Amino acid sequence: AAAPEGFDRGYYVRPTVFADVDPGSGLAQEEIFGPVLSVMSYDQIEDATRIANGTAYGLSAGIWSGSQAEGVELARDLRAGEVQVNGAPFNVRAPFGGVGLSGYGRELGAYGIEEFLRTKAVHLAAVATEH
Repeated sequence: AAAPEGFDRGYYVRPTVFADVDPGSGLAQEEIFGPVLSVMSYDQIEDATRIANGTAYGLSAGIWSGSQAEGVELARDLRAGEVQVNGAPFNVRAPFGGVGLSGYGRELGAYGIEEFLRTKAVHLAAVATEH
């Protein structure tokens, strides 16, 4: 694609929508960090869950539903580090990070701080003894 005005070097992709994407295709199976939307159809909600979870990646997912409750129910079934329902804005206080090949651990929010801490369990006897 042509570079944006004022940028003479680099690689650029114009915003692109792909329709009727095969869930097994590379386009559906890889993480694409660019302005790309892959549209796939389904018959039953179980099909949508299977398609969404049918990849080794799981950074983020987006659900558009006429029912917020149904959107939340589907979000619980998706293997993704974050799920946005009906275009909810990004929350910087929420933990961010993927599952599967999309990453390990979290950043941002309280869970993000925990990634930099070392947890230790100290077990004490039920009866304290003095020495």
